[in-house]
Amino acid sequence: MNVDITGAKVFFTIPTGIPVMGDILISETLVVSWIVMILITGLCIWLTRDLKVENISKRQAVAEMLVEMANNFVIGNMGEKFRHMIPFVAALFTTSVVSNLISLIGLRSPTTDLSTEAAWAVVVFIMITSQKIKAGGIGGYLKGFTQPIPVLTPFNVLSELATPVSMACRHFGNILSGVVINGLLYAALAVASSALFGLLPGVLGDVLAQIPFLSVGVPAVLSVYFDWFSGVMQAFIFCMLTVMYIANAAEG
Repeated sequence: MNVDITGAKVFFTIPTGIPVMGDILISETLVVSWIVMILITGLCIWLTRDLKVENISKRQAVAEMLVEMANNFVIGNMGEKFRHMIPFVAALFTTSVVSNLISLIGLRSPTTDLSTEAAWAVVVFIMITSQKIKAGGIGGYLKGFTQPIPVLTPFNVLSELATPVSMACRHFGNILSGVVINGLLYAALAVASSALFGLLPGVLGDVLAQIPFLSVGVPAVLSVYFDWFSGVMQAFIFCMLTVMYIANAAEG
């Protein structure tokens, strides 16, 4: 819904709960993604303030450790010639981790929306394709689809297109499954709590049955895996696939 005031349009939230601005839908995923980027930017600014050569602070030590880890990861898996990829891979990993873990503060993780992973996968796919063309030229890249025999060309094309699809769906599926399992667990424990305390007689049972006591504790323990471990691991896997695909593409 919008209202035209002196030629300027004022936009409100439409019944579906998605604000609109012209033809652009401002979804929850988009808003939280911007929050993630602001958090990462703020963290980088904080970590890199007042850098020194000697007598460095603990904050600078942490920053240097993170940079060293990124250097070792990229160069160790891709080689020295791919040093320029370090900022990209580090940004991809950090964005994925923060996006996965932001659900811990009650926000919906952007990675539970397939469009997020799909956008990342498309960027990676373009980089993979550019490396293949750089290594063998356009002719060599197109000729690769006819190997080992021309009749397999359609299958090779499908295999090429399957790369970004599989990367996106793998990351999305694992993150979303954790969210769904946690949601089902909360609901099941709430029902069990209501049924258990509802057995108490009188008003006491009626009151306590409305409080999901069993939802406290158990989900927090499982969150260590579904949110922390799984979130970090899926970010690592996505980045590992990225560096391996690009490195292999450069070899021709």
